Amino acid sequence: MGAHRKGGPPPAHAPGGRDRYFDALRALALVRVVAYHAFGWPWAGLVFPSMGVMFGLAGSLMARSLGGRPAPAVVRGRLRRLLPPLWCWGLFVVGAMLVRGWMPGWQIVFWVVPLGDPPGSAWGEQVWEILWYLRTYLWFVLLSPLLLRVFRLAPVPVLLLSLAPVLVLQFAWRPPENRFGTGLLDLATYLFCWLLGFAHRDGMLARLRTAPVVALSLAALAYGAWYAFAHRAEYGTYDLDDIPLAQAFWSAGFVTLLLYAKERLGPGLGGPARPRWLDRLVTVLNARAVTVYLWHELALVLAVPLIDRFWEVPAFEAYLPLESQWFLLGVGWALIAVSVLLFGWVEDAAARRRPRLLP
Repeated sequence: MGAHRKGGPPPAHAPGGRDRYFDALRALALVRVVAYHAFGWPWAGLVFPSMGVMFGLAGSLMARSLGGRPAPAVVRGRLRRLLPPLWCWGLFVVGAMLVRGWMPGWQIVFWVVPLGDPPGSAWGEQVWEILWYLRTYLWFVLLSPLLLRVFRLAPVPVLLLSLAPVLVLQFAWRPPENRFGTGLLDLATYLFCWLLGFAHRDGMLARLRTAPVVALSLAALAYGAWYAFAHRAEYGTYDLDDIPLAQAFWSAGFVTLLLYAKERLGPGLGGPARPRWLDRLVTVLNARAVTVYLWHELALVLAVPLIDRFWEVPAFEAYLPLESQWFLLGVGWALIAVSVLLFGWVEDAAARRRPRLLP
């Protein structure tokens, strides 16, 4: 994707105007999500908080779109890109649950537009529970015209105060345990990351001095880590996905450092990956990000009975590591690749591009 400039660093943007640093972060976030759901590593979020990173990148791209087009058109465009891949995936997931005897109520409308968590059966929960991310993303998209206007009134104070809601929900008022409560908590958890994307797009981060940015980021990381481990007994784990307050502060510090590094190190921090196959993989993962995210959990679930069949083949039993979770992950990625080939074109159609097997 482009050549190195003679005597200088590689270009940060692909010919189509894409930021390869952003593309690499999004691809890494997707890989980490799949690995986490395969292995269940509680430390994975500390190594790389994928959800915070993805909300930060999405906030930046949303601010860029709102800067050049009317807000209603931007929101419609985001909905058009998000909903058709969801509907395609939902046909299989909802159909499977119905066949298994699930009887939904009126809440099935959330499978059409996920303003709340779509309902599902306990049998399919491992597959459909990932929809919280799309629901949270959808609400951020709907709120972004207002959020961007408020943010630009006083960028630094608004950004810092965006961590206040999660503190309120943790220490002052516990939200109800229903669709409203869980949605509100997820919005509060990732609000800072979304607004940080605004700050990056508006150039605010580039104007800040290094020392205070690094100091505040490290303080947020320290508080997030301390809270996770100090309340390990209460939550039964230090997994950030189960501890919203720790997730909010750890993600805030981590994503701030990632985006601030981009501003300070500039074009040299986003060139094409080497080797070329890795650069190609980054391109495909970004062009099929929604497909990979939606289908990855189903792929991991289907990998289990598929591997069970491998035991019936003597050669497979003798030479393949069928008991290894790494083998499960490999089979899962193979099924994800099949899903991308079969259904990835829906993302092209939703974006009004010519459908292709691979970008």
